[in-house]
Amino acid sequence: MKQLLVGTVGLVALAAAGAANAADFGPAPIWRWTGFYVGGNAGYSWGRSPTDATFSDSQTGATLAIVSNTPNLNGGLAGLQTGYNWQIHRLVFGIETDIQWTGEHGGASFPCPTACSPNGPVMATLDPSLRWFGTLRGRLGVTSSHVMAYVTGGLAFGEVKTDGTFSGFNLAGLPMAGTFSGSSTKAGWTMGAGAEAVLDRNWTGKIEYLYMDLGTISVIPPVAGGFSSRVTDNILRVGVSYQFR
Repeated sequence: MKQLLVGTVGLVALAAAGAANAADFGPAPIWRWTGFYVGGNAGYSWGRSPTDATFSDSQTGATLAIVSNTPNLNGGLAGLQTGYNWQIHRLVFGIETDIQWTGEHGGASFPCPTACSPNGPVMATLDPSLRWFGTLRGRLGVTSSHVMAYVTGGLAFGEVKTDGTFSGFNLAGLPMAGTFSGSSTKAGWTMGAGAEAVLDRNWTGKIEYLYMDLGTISVIPPVAGGFSSRVTDNILRVGVSYQFR
């Protein structure tokens, strides 16, 4: 978490400097952030899904082995945002919601040791993907008219789809193979920071970093055992908004 906070502060500093340069080419110096706005954004995310695969005896239910691996959840994203700002002197308070479509996906293998079957290896694979997510966040910023640096945080929610395979031999020595799939919509939390600058008249542009945690997701395949995954995400995106003034 310490590295996360340090990285976020560094991002805000760089973004604010870039936003200040962009503001030099903006409209007249009188600007109020108060009002509704709508816009779009695009970016990239670096997610992780630490997963424990539990292999169990199909007859007794006893745990034979637990194998851990961490699929990545990397991919592009694009979405829409809307919100409302209130400005009091140099402070800006706001609330924002967004919806994102993502191409985040990854995969990992979970080989079970001989404890699972003395008759041959047992292998499972897991391919998670974050299909979409949304957030509902508060924002608190400090502005110098055309440039605002802010922190943000609140609710996150999204759908994680998981595809998997299994193959090998059971304890009776019989071959087994198959596929499975599951989908789960989870709620969690998000926090981050960014900088926003006036581009021209009613238009603003922003750069933003978010850390998102959707909690733990369980997948039960049609064999003895199961998967337990925690889904987190690091999101970097840029966006533009139109403010109704």
